[in-house]
Amino acid sequence: MDLTIVILIYTIILILLSFWIYCKITCGICEYSGHLIGKTVIVTGANSGIGYETAKDLAQRGAKVILACRNLARGASARDKIIASSNNNNVHLLHLDLASLASVRRFVDSIVQNEERLDILINNAGQYYTENKKTEDGLVLGMQVNYFSSFLLTSLLLPLLKASAPSRIINVSSIVHFYGRTDLNNLNTEYSGIFNSHIVYATAKLCLLQMTMELNRRYKFTGLTAYALHPGVVNTEMVQHLNSWFIRNVLKIFQTFHKTPWEGAQTTIYLAVSPEINKSGFFFKDCREARCSRAVQDLESATKLWELSERYVNLK
Repeated sequence: MDLTIVILIYTIILILLSFWIYCKITCGICEYSGHLIGKTVIVTGANSGIGYETAKDLAQRGAKVILACRNLARGASARDKIIASSNNNNVHLLHLDLASLASVRRFVDSIVQNEERLDILINNAGQYYTENKKTEDGLVLGMQVNYFSSFLLTSLLLPLLKASAPSRIINVSSIVHFYGRTDLNNLNTEYSGIFNSHIVYATAKLCLLQMTMELNRRYKFTGLTAYALHPGVVNTEMVQHLNSWFIRNVLKIFQTFHKTPWEGAQTTIYLAVSPEINKSGFFFKDCREARCSRAVQDLESATKLWELSERYVNLK
């Protein structure tokens, strides 16, 4: 084999190996080992991926963990595995379908009736690719499952969270929020042109971040803190359901460099359990504060978004 080709191959291998090492050493890991005995936690979308790893970790710390899942069969399987691995029988499953505001209200009714406290709410569930259709509530599917339902869930649980203070709300957003477009005159993202599920997802994640900032502004003196995070590019089932053949296969090629679901859950866990965090309303990545878009820092827009969201989910 020609020496030039050999050198080229070894150079490529070295670059890829270096990149893999970089990805691993910059991956934030939650190092706090404290327990959560006596605490109650809700994790949405906890039957697989980041949500499952988050719920398992918190159960291992002794918390009462409520898995909020759309698919009850998969949720039951996840619950049983978590109980077996954590030796914590205080892990429970409740149905929650974010594509239905009525389901969100039923879920909250069950929590309010049966739980004396709620210490941590983790809005983890989301769906990257969604069809161009509306739910039974008249909301664009991608906006509802990635933002509106989490907004309603959080709003309805606020009294219990405040009564349990100090308490935390953790919103799993994404770095793709930089590409979001919050149009207060078209918050439901009803575009007449070509439907773009990626823009809808980015917009929903931007709204989730702005919701976090507004939570902080409204409740920072009540003992309630709110955080948002980017989990990283994680090798979960979400990648398999992308509608773009090109993006799906490019991501598959680079799967070696993706985070595992356990790695992807670390920042969520860090924000849920670390005692030293005092920056409520901030955006995190790899267990560290991260930069967010200028749109997130527009507090006036965040306040208007909150008020408008209340109307969309019929809170007012």
